[in-house]
Amino acid sequence: MTPLRLFICFIVLMVAAASTHAKTVYVDDTLYAPIRSGEGTQYRILHSGVRSGTTLELLETSDSGYSRVRTPDGIEGWMVTRYITETPIARQRLEQADRQLEQARNELGEIKTQLEEVTSERDELKRSEETLQSRAGRLSEELKDIKEVASDSINLDRRNGELREENQKLRNELEVLTAEKERLEAKKESDFMLLGAALVLLGIILALVIPLLKPTRKTDNWA
Repeated sequence: MTPLRLFICFIVLMVAAASTHAKTVYVDDTLYAPIRSGEGTQYRILHSGVRSGTTLELLETSDSGYSRVRTPDGIEGWMVTRYITETPIARQRLEQADRQLEQARNELGEIKTQLEEVTSERDELKRSEETLQSRAGRLSEELKDIKEVASDSINLDRRNGELREENQKLRNELEVLTAEKERLEAKKESDFMLLGAALVLLGIILALVIPLLKPTRKTDNWA
């Protein structure tokens, strides 16, 4: 027996002696450990051999180098104290490590899957962002065109207003000219009528005056 194993057994005995209640222990890294009815090899064997790594319940620890234990099957008896330990054996620790490793691998796989999903979502968001930026650029250009059209519309409205004002002025001038034309035409007709009347009157006067201007012939009484 190595000094390290002796030291471990000593620690186990000290801890077991200080404990007054049952606790869970394990069969040490031995292939099989027998359970006897008493503290010594002279007592009959109750269990031919408990396989290493089996979980036992520690009931009592004796200075004789034996400990009273209970198996999962309910068998109670004495086993050499150096065959038991409070920590699982290497095989169990290895199995536990394998389970933890497998669990870690599964978790890593899930994390990778989540990472792929997040990466896919990120790429999708990036594409959406690029699409939105492109759309924003088009909308900006459209807005610029709309502003230019609106500016042109404002200028057109202002020009249309100016043209309407000019048109109204022209209409007013046309009305004035039309009224002046009508007045001139009325005056011309009136003047023409007056001229005609004057000519008629002059003709009448001439008709009356001209005969008077002709010399009259004297009657020759002695002819």
